[in-house]
This record gives sequence, structure tokens and C-alpha cells, in this order.
Amino acid sequence: MAAALACLAGAALAQPAPLADDAPLRLRATPRLAEKLPPGQPSVTFVSGDAITGRADLETTVQGHAELRRPGLALWGDTLSFDQSTDVATATGNVRVNSKGDRYTAREGQLQVDAFEGFLLQLTYRLLINDAHGDAARIDFQDRDRATLTEANYTTCVRPGPDWVPDWILRADKLTLDHEDDVGQAEGAVLDFKGVPILPVPSMRFPLSDARQSGWLPPTMGLDSTSGLLLSVPWYWNIAPNRDATFTPTVMSRRGVDAGGEFRYLENNYQGSVTGNLMPNDRLRQRTRWGLFTRHNGTYETGLSSIGSLGLALNLNRVSDNDYWRDFSSRGMPLTTRLLASDGGLSWGRGDWSVNLRALKWQTLQDLSAPIVPPYDRLPQLSARWGRTGDGGLDYSIDLDATRFRADSFWTGQPNADREFMHAQLARPMLRPWGFFTPKLQLHASHYQFDRPLADGRTSAGRVLPTLSLDGGLVFERDASWFGRAFTQTLEPRLKYVYTPYRDQNLLPNYDSGLYDFNFATIWADNIFAGNDRIVDNNLVTTGLTSRLLDAQTGAEALRLSVAQRYRFRPQQVVLPGGTPADKGLSDLMLGAGINWDPHWAFDSVVQYNRETHRSTRTTVQARYSPGPFRTVSAAYRLQRDLANESVDVGWQWPLGGGGVRGELGTTRRSGGGSCGGQWYSVGRLNYSMTDRRVVEGLLGFEYDAGCWIGRVVLEKVNSSLTSSTKRIMFQLELVGLSRLGSSPLRSLRNSIPHYQLLRQETTTPSRFTDYE
Repeated sequence: MAAALACLAGAALAQPAPLADDAPLRLRATPRLAEKLPPGQPSVTFVSGDAITGRADLETTVQGHAELRRPGLALWGDTLSFDQSTDVATATGNVRVNSKGDRYTAREGQLQVDAFEGFLLQLTYRLLINDAHGDAARIDFQDRDRATLTEANYTTCVRPGPDWVPDWILRADKLTLDHEDDVGQAEGAVLDFKGVPILPVPSMRFPLSDARQSGWLPPTMGLDSTSGLLLSVPWYWNIAPNRDATFTPTVMSRRGVDAGGEFRYLENNYQGSVTGNLMPNDRLRQRTRWGLFTRHNGTYETGLSSIGSLGLALNLNRVSDNDYWRDFSSRGMPLTTRLLASDGGLSWGRGDWSVNLRALKWQTLQDLSAPIVPPYDRLPQLSARWGRTGDGGLDYSIDLDATRFRADSFWTGQPNADREFMHAQLARPMLRPWGFFTPKLQLHASHYQFDRPLADGRTSAGRVLPTLSLDGGLVFERDASWFGRAFTQTLEPRLKYVYTPYRDQNLLPNYDSGLYDFNFATIWADNIFAGNDRIVDNNLVTTGLTSRLLDAQTGAEALRLSVAQRYRFRPQQVVLPGGTPADKGLSDLMLGAGINWDPHWAFDSVVQYNRETHRSTRTTVQARYSPGPFRTVSAAYRLQRDLANESVDVGWQWPLGGGGVRGELGTTRRSGGGSCGGQWYSVGRLNYSMTDRRVVEGLLGFEYDAGCWIGRVVLEKVNSSLTSSTKRIMFQLELVGLSRLGSSPLRSLRNSIPHYQLLRQETTTPSRFTDYE
């Protein structure tokens, strides 16, 4: 056996490359160090000590520095006796056990070695999987994966000295550890924090890793200005590795009891979720409240090569009333969501063809102080596409669409209609390393059948429009050096001409068209309108120039400067209802700059400049500074002069003060440190309207990482209408390796603060050789 151990040690070295005489040896991983013990491996036992006596193949007694080893197990003691007939080892005095990285020290103990059944008395322990440790009067091992501790305690706080008192500790009459399911069970337990009992727990399950476990989740508490005090006690059901469900009863002091739940599933070819809630009697609104949200996406093989595969997509969203969006923001629905889509579709694709059948119905949550016109339902929509690229140097396609638009004419003020639409295009891209040129011809054709006459008496209408575009650009490159860095500098001029003849479309209703925002992407678009009800008349040319600095080694963009502008040879005539046409001549000038000179800094700016007023119509300036983990500051200034909107948006996550004994606390779950030196972090986001001189949305909070626990307190304000807002406070105590208590602000922090990082990231399961002895 000694020879076998020597062989294993040699395998761990894995023949490193020759080093200098004074250089340390470098250990490298080897596949021979298997995480799982090979099945059927012979149980060879190795014993050593100061003095060994016994009878061959019967019993062995070791005195002084006694040691017994088997694959995955090491046992030490002052005295050790091993009965080979029963495979039982008994150790006394300074007993230590290392089982696949889990370590125990005890006064005495007994183990049936191969089955790993037995007990230890007056012990301390440390678990490999999450660095949790504690004391117990006794531990009984059922096998290598299951053990029961009596009169035990449990914590992940690091012990810096003998007189140490942990910041948090779970004391239990009985503590069961199941490493197969990675779950712990405490009975007759009390949770102490900072020496104060804060939570008596008759029975409690907690995870030993990030693996999912069925059972009650920690209760969450919250406070907001609309619902009052909220208390939720979720129950999680781990149905299968690819299915789970969460049931969340919630008590709201101003409303009543809400029953919520979520079911999730994931298969090889489909996935989805169903989320819902029901409040039988909302005391605040004096009615029953409910919400249902369903997602499903999947692909199904028909088994017939001539048919191929079918796709199914469902997105169903329905709520009980118009006030749901402002009353239940904690459901995860953004407060600005007043349009809920219920959408279902079947898709098919094979070769160059694809077909989609869709039905879309909207639920509009109206607010009398700010009513909105609901979009049109599509009941149904049938679309098809056929196309090829690179076929003899040509790209061509045909898109067909037939849609039945339906809506309440009280809101829309126009008739419903059935619309058929066709869009065909033919292009000849010519691409070279030094540039490109793409002539393209398009044909738009549509036909409408209305359910009541238009203003001119027509009950049907049609339109056919061609579009010709010529798009070309060049790329010039040269080597450059700025501030001691080598770059490739580019100069990229681009020129595009678009012609679409005028067709009178002003009497046609608008069902799905909208005006594109004017920016660097849409300035090159052939049609300034999204959708298919308006095709703008064009006789214009767009010019642009971009220069970049690209890192000579990585190709990363360090600097980008862009300018673009349109020139119309004739005034625009086709507009949306209530829209303003563009005049002949030059458009606003688009100016853009992006700087990523240093990985820690990012800057981006876009200015829409009006040459007649000599002022910017729209301006966006954004900057971000992220010098390291858990350090980020971002700021944005936005001006929309045409909409009378000017705002400043600032978000940050930043440590306060010098921190604790370590250079950085928040790294990984296993790096949680002691409570003798923690780190405060400030987190926040403020959106301030300079036009209205008020904070539109705000979030301000603090996080404290003490190593084995993290505390978070966050205040949040969000608008629930044009004249009112909802304020809430969220407090969370995260006991690393045990549970999270309170109301979680993590979703708000991630959604509000760009590049926000969790202070404690989950890690993979450590190797059983991490604590090898």
C-alpha cells in the first residue's frame, strides 16, 4: 500500500517541466485524481504508527500517531484498533477523520470503514462543499453521504481564534446532513445573530450547495406605500431536474391574502413557465384580483422529411383590472406596462420557405388621467417568406402577409380591416476588403378590405410602390500611434441613394406603422416608418463618415467618431396621421463619438444637431467607470427638445471606506471571511427630470459584506401614474451557506444599476482533493 501511495503522489506531480534548482515544484492536476471513487475498486487498507501489534487477517492495534487509510478516507488517533473480520476501526485520543474532504476531530469514535457507518463523540467538523463548520456532542454516520449530529451548531463564519464568537450560528438539537441531495435538516433549532436569538425554528431545511431542494424557503418581508406590510412564505417543489414549482402565499396588511405560484419546465425541444396569483378579496379595491402569465417556446419534429419541423410559441398575459399594473409591481411586471399581449403562433420552416400563423390580442390597462389608444388585435395573421442569399451573387426574397386587424373604433376612430401585403426585393451585394456596393430593388404591394366605408366612400383600397436604393462605402486603413499605443486607424465614407415615388396614402387607416427614431441606424433605412401601412416617398441621399482607432493587437475599438446627414431633393409628402413632413434640403446632422481607450472607462455620445436653430434637437451623453469588481459608476444625460424632456440618470455600486482585513470581500461563496473586518458598499440609481425638477425614479441603499453574512437595505421609488408613485423599503440578511431572510432587493439592483455585481457569486463544487491530507 505504501508503494501505491507513492505512485499516487508521483501521479499528482504529473512530470513537470525541468526547473531551476532553487525553484519550487509545480503541482498540476491529473485525470488519475478522480472525483468519484471507481466502483468495484479493491478495499486496500493502509495502517501506520509508532507501534503495531496484532494477528494477521484478524485484528491490528496501532499505538502512537496511529493512521488508517483507504481511498477517499483517512483516520487518525493516538490509539487505533482495526478488526479485519468486521471491518470496524476504533480510535481514541485526538481522533481525526477526513472523508472526501470533509474533516472531523473528536475525542473518540468507531467506524465500519468500507460502509462508513459509525459514530464520533465530542467532535468539531468542517464541510468541504461550503466551508460550514461547527461542534456537536455526537455524530452518527449512516453512510458516506448521510450523517446525523446531536446537540450541534452550524455556521460559515471563519474562526480566527480560540475566543471567537460567530456573527451567526444555528444551534439545533438534531442536525441531519445529506450530501447526496445537498440538503441539511435542523430540528429544535434557534438562529442567533450577533449573539441575539432572532428566529426559533422547530424544523428547518437548508441547502448545502446551490442545488435545488424541495421545501419551505425563507420568509420574505417588505413594506411599500400601497400594500403596506408584506409577508411571504414560499414553498419550493423540485419536481424533477427539468421541472419545478414555487407556491407563494402572501399577506398584505392593507389588502388581504394573495396566493401566487410559478411552474417552470425545460425539455430538449421546448421550455416555458406559468405564473399566476389570486387575491379573493382585495380590501383596498373591494374586488377579487388575479393575474396569469404564460410563456412557451418549442420545436416539434413531425418525423416526415417532406414536412420538417413545427414550432409553437405562446405568450399569454392577462390581469383582472386596470389598476393591476400599479398595485402589483412586485410581480415582476414593469410599472410602465399597461399593454399586455396574449400571443400564440405556429411556425414551419423547410429549406428556403418559412410560414407563421399567429393570433395576437391586447389587454389595455386604461388610466382615466392618461388614456392610451390600444393597438390592433391580429385575429389572425398568416405570413410566409421565401428567400435565398448568395445565389449567383444575388440576394432575393418575397414576404407575404395576410392580417385581420380588429379593435374598438371608439378608441381608434377608424374602421377595422383585412390587409394583404407583399414585399419583394432583389439585391446584388459586391463586397471587397476595401469597401462594398449594393444596388437593391424592392416592390411593396398591399390591399385593404374595410368593415365600413372610408371618408371618401371606399370600402377597399390598394397600393403598389417600388423602391430603388444604391448603397456603397469605402474603408481606408493606416497604421497610427497615439500616446505610445499602436493602432489601426480607419476612414470609412459611405453614400446611399434611395428613390420611392409618391403615392397618396393619407386616407388609408394606420394599423401597425410607426415613425422610427432618428439615429445612426435609422438614418440609413429605406423607409422611415416601421410596419406596412405607410411607405414614405423618397428622393434623397444619405452621406456618412466614420473613423475608428482599432487596437493593433486585439482589434478592439478604442475610439469611434461618426457623422451622417440626409439631403432630400424634394419635400416629404407621406406622413402618419398628425405627423409633420420633412422639408426639402438637409436633415438634422447626426454626430456620434465612442471612447473605450481604457477597459475601465466607457464613453458614448450622440447629438442630433439642427442647422437652422443652431441647437441640438436630441442629445445623449453616457459614461461609465468600472475600475474593478463591485466598483462601477455610470451617468447619462438625455435631452429631447422636441418632447420637452431633459433628464439626468446616475447609477453606482461602490465600496465605502477601506474595508476589512482582506483586500476584497465579495468574490466567491467559499471565500467568505470572518466578521472581524467587513466592507460597506453604496448602491443607487437616480433618474432626475430637469424639466419637472423632480426625481422620477430613485433607488438608494447599502450593502455590507461581513464574509459569512451580507446585509442589504434599499429604498426604492417608482412612478405608478403621472401624478403618484410607490415607495418601498427592502431589507435582506443573507447568511452565507444557510439562507436569505427578508425582502430581496436583488432584482431591483440588477435592473436599475448597469454592471451591478452580486457580492457573493456561486462557485462550482470544490474537489475532494482540496483539503487532502
